[in-house]
Amino acid sequence: MDILWTLLTLPYAPVRGLTSVVKVIAREAESRQYDPANIRRELEELDRAADAGDITPEERDRGQQRVLDRLTGAGGGGADTAAAPARPTRRPAARRRAAGQARRVDRRDDPERRRGR
Repeated sequence: MDILWTLLTLPYAPVRGLTSVVKVIAREAESRQYDPANIRRELEELDRAADAGDITPEERDRGQQRVLDRLTGAGGGGADTAAAPARPTRRPAARRRAAGQARRVDRRDDPERRRGR
């Protein structure tokens, strides 16, 4: 039975291989993202750039806050990030399309629009 199962699922072998490679890459990226040595290096680079005058102290503070938010999993609600301009919230593309299609259908079916009002 195992041989039959192997033969039947053989066409899916590249997909299974690609999936396992993607999982390994994602795991490695996540481990590097939260590695204490990398975090320290990022913070030291921010300090060096601020000391050299490449970035302003405010930019350094925002960069440090981003690193700390990444570690704590916060969405960026700190005091330093409050001064940064808020980005508009965006709906996922599927919802935007669905809302746009619904709006177009509503406008076409509007009887007052047909009358020219």
